[in-house]
Amino acid sequence: MDLSYGEQYGTFRQETRRFIEANAHLAPTGRVLDRESTRVWQKLLIDNGYAARSIPKEYGGYGAELDILESRIIAEEFARAQISPGMGGQGISYLVPTLLELGTEELKTRFIPPTLRGEMLWCEGYSEPNAGSDLASLRTSAVLEGDEWVVNGQKIWTSTADIADWIFCLVRSEPDAPKHHGISFLLFSMDTPGIEVRPIKTMTGHSRFNEVFFTNVRVPKDQIVGERGQGWQVANNVLLHERVNLGDPNATLMRLNALTDLMKDETVDGRRIIDNPVYRDRLMKIQGRILALRFNDLRLLSARLHGKDASLAALIVKLQGTELRHELEGLAVDALGEHGILYEDSPYLRAEGSWQLNYMFYLGLIIGGGTAQIQKNIISERGLGMPREPRVKT
Repeated sequence: MDLSYGEQYGTFRQETRRFIEANAHLAPTGRVLDRESTRVWQKLLIDNGYAARSIPKEYGGYGAELDILESRIIAEEFARAQISPGMGGQGISYLVPTLLELGTEELKTRFIPPTLRGEMLWCEGYSEPNAGSDLASLRTSAVLEGDEWVVNGQKIWTSTADIADWIFCLVRSEPDAPKHHGISFLLFSMDTPGIEVRPIKTMTGHSRFNEVFFTNVRVPKDQIVGERGQGWQVANNVLLHERVNLGDPNATLMRLNALTDLMKDETVDGRRIIDNPVYRDRLMKIQGRILALRFNDLRLLSARLHGKDASLAALIVKLQGTELRHELEGLAVDALGEHGILYEDSPYLRAEGSWQLNYMFYLGLIIGGGTAQIQKNIISERGLGMPREPRVKT
């Protein structure tokens, strides 16, 4: 059995490696990234087909045909070099594919190119204080007055709201309709009068989430994705992309490579951590699970290429990916020994404290974006067709 990619893809891999070797010094590094240098790197990647590769040129992408092996090679080589594969986040990873599938031509040409270039950063207005796991119970209202929506309400756990330029937001536009049928999906600038953002400090010591308050925020009528009252369908499209992105196997592969290097460098009593059979066994188990997640990712790419349904394969990514990432970061903390409990500005801190930060962050992300328990219900009910969990009448 020949499992090689073939000469064509061998040539493509070499081209990718040459690009990385020639340009790696331009890649942004560190926990706090300069926005301008990140944009320059993003443009370089798009121009050479290493980001936004299959997005049409008219929307700011590279315009190549989708090729699952090329996508795999790019991911592998950037992970091997441990450099940034380009920008992601709510705009590029969640909204752009949704607009490509469901947006009007005007929305695509207006929003996709600046989002891909990093000129328009987005946040996601979904969760509310009383509508987290039961998102369809949201209460933020939008009333149409002439050519504008007037939005009032509150969102919570809104990542990057403090730095975002725009928000895609779920609002209740049809108060008398059943809760899943009365929601609309609006896009509006975070500079719009009436928006207040309050950062929330988390156990990582950082404020990655925010509360957002809307008071008579006026939004142009045409800044809506899908039809009025059909926001739930649009939201679920976004959530599909979000769940796949939160468990991204390519990002996890990059961290695995960094963890392997760490375990080769760190020693106890003169012996490398990776030579300790207990630690090496833990590393190999994580490696095996990452391989499984990456093969599942190939299944998703293949289904997308051939127009087939792979919804069950997509449903497991967030659950498995976030739990796996938390375990991976935890192994690094253990491998660091006493250095693993350091934080913030200690002179002995390794990798700017990224292992400790991500260990705590992914513990939270097992809850964020849909808790593990909710994900298991979704997989069993929607993916496997099992009976629905009994609903308690209130």
